[in-house]
Amino acid sequence: MKVEGFLHFNIRCSEADLPAIEKFYGEVLGWKKGYRPDFVGPGIWLYDGDNPILHVGARFAQGSFVKDMHNGTLDHIAFKTSGAVEFRRRLKQLNVEFEEQNIENAGYQVFLYDPVGTKLEFNFVNEHVPDAVPLGTTAAANLR
Repeated sequence: MKVEGFLHFNIRCSEADLPAIEKFYGEVLGWKKGYRPDFVGPGIWLYDGDNPILHVGARFAQGSFVKDMHNGTLDHIAFKTSGAVEFRRRLKQLNVEFEEQNIENAGYQVFLYDPVGTKLEFNFVNEHVPDAVPLGTTAAANLR
């Protein structure tokens, strides 16, 4: 068996969280709501182009799960990305809290949390690091 690629990730939330999740991923990453099979229960699929990269299922009652950094065994989801300067600017414009890291041989990374507490990591490989993030900067998100 050989893993040939990444298809999607799936998060769970309450039905009331669906609009906030759709808005967050739409504004921050440009993902758009698209086709979702007729599964039991409410949910959405968010697409990056033609790829349904995020599946969201409303499986929890309102307020029945803990929104913190220890809500399961998943620690974070990491993406290989490009466009660091524009991404950083967009996060600031949207008032999205984020942390940055610039580690030798690891490169420039951005960490943030979605509306239901999923930690996201964005890796800008072989890309110019913003001047505001000197080499040796570590993100508190990685220390939790």
